[in-house]
Amino acid sequence: MEELKELARSAGVEVVEEVAQYRKRVDPKFLLGSGRLEDLVVRAFHHDVDLVIFDQNLTPTQARNLGDRLDLRVIDRTQLILDIFAQQARTRDGKLQVELAQLRYRLPRLAQRADRSLSRLAGGIGGRGPGEQKLEIDRRRTRDRVGRLERELEKLRRQRQSRRRRRMRRELPILSIVGYTNAGKSTLLRALTKTKVRVEDKMFATLDPTSRRLRFPREREVIVTDTVGFIRDLPRELVAAFRATLEEISEASLLLHVVDASATDLERRIEAVREVLDEIDDGRTPELLVFNQIDRLPPGVGKSIAARYGGVAVSALERMGLGDLLARADAVLWEEGEEAFEEGRRRPLALAAQGG
Repeated sequence: MEELKELARSAGVEVVEEVAQYRKRVDPKFLLGSGRLEDLVVRAFHHDVDLVIFDQNLTPTQARNLGDRLDLRVIDRTQLILDIFAQQARTRDGKLQVELAQLRYRLPRLAQRADRSLSRLAGGIGGRGPGEQKLEIDRRRTRDRVGRLERELEKLRRQRQSRRRRRMRRELPILSIVGYTNAGKSTLLRALTKTKVRVEDKMFATLDPTSRRLRFPREREVIVTDTVGFIRDLPRELVAAFRATLEEISEASLLLHVVDASATDLERRIEAVREVLDEIDDGRTPELLVFNQIDRLPPGVGKSIAARYGGVAVSALERMGLGDLLARADAVLWEEGEEAFEEGRRRPLALAAQGG
């Protein structure tokens, strides 16, 4: 619930109250039980809210039924994340990818919206026919737009591949900064490269990859790329739409997996990121865990956490531990690189670092 409230804050929504229910089985019509649903109706009326957000992803039927019962706008977690992405998208690539994800999410829900509008018309053939015709038009237009977006994104994917090939011809290693949303990835990029990078204390502030050059101590250069943040149960529509962007990760020589060391659920966050990485990269690229924001913890706690996981402790904001991070990255890229790539899996490398 804390994460859902943080998502709402990032979307510009003020949360006035939260409601939870524990059930063995989810109600297929309303998600909530009848008693808790009545309680929700009363609370919504009392606070005069205009939006209700559910953490679970709602089926089209549940969304329609809840909207009718509450007489309010009802959205689920996926819609909330899509809205945040739409607000944060600034480049043409990002806007196209967000629109594609939104259309893929809405397409199976068009029928439910049509049913809702038809229920307010007179019954019989005269009332049903025009609605069905409009539904088919909406579906066809949506599918046509999805097709156009997919073709445009395929062109952008080929352009990115061409740029990556040019970088590879220069034989410059690529460090991809990955991690849970709002873990401090952009702040780390700014601290490492000493360049201006947009940083906000919001979830999904970075949607488009940002690349900068970084010179290592021994006159070696790498490309450092900041990527979109991940989250638990990242909507499939987003993963599919942003695949062209996320392919940058599969071309990396090393993944700097940034973790908020002050998070109480850091293990869950690490696994959530790895689930998405395994889907994109199949665990081929070596990973270095970077425990960021240790300045929020008592002295020594951050380093203790990093040692437990075989990672490195840093504070990108206070520029602490960056030398240790560069030394570890240097060892993986140039001293241990051949052995790491022969193993070909991400987790064994991390475990070896922990045991060493």
